[in-house]
Amino acid sequence: MRFMMLMIPRGYETAEAGTMPSAEAVAAMMKYNEALKDAGVLITLDGLHPPSMGARVSFADGKPLVTDGPFTEAKEVLGGYWMIDVSSRDEAIAWAKRCPASNNEIIEIRQVQEMSEFPPDVQKAAAGFTELQGNSTAR
Repeated sequence: MRFMMLMIPRGYETAEAGTMPSAEAVAAMMKYNEALKDAGVLITLDGLHPPSMGARVSFADGKPLVTDGPFTEAKEVLGGYWMIDVSSRDEAIAWAKRCPASNNEIIEIRQVQEMSEFPPDVQKAAAGFTELQGNSTAR
C-alpha cells in the first residue's frame, strides 16, 4: 500500500521566497529519511519552496486563471512530502509519528488510489496510466 505523508508547516503560507530550514532541522530530518530508506519503505521525497514562489491555476467559467503566490486565503500549505510503501495505514502512521517534526508542523497521511480499486469502466478509461507513472523523470 502506498501512502503520501504530507508535511504541513504552520506559518509557511506567509514565508518569504528563499526561506530555508536550519541545518540542525535538516540534519534531524535526514536521519529520519535514512531510516525510511533503510527500512525499504521510501519511494520518494521532496521539500517544497514556499507558496510565495508558487502559482495557482483556477478554472472559473472553464477558463484558466493564473494567480501568483502568496495566496492570502491559504490557511495550510504543503512544505514537502514523502511517498512510502508499507503494509497498512497503521504502519504509515507509525512512520509519521517517528518524524522529527517541530511543534508547528503537522503530517497528513493519505493512501494512494491504486488502479485495481476502480471499477472496470474507469480502469478502461485510464488505459496507459500505469505506463505514464513509470515514465516520469526529474529535470
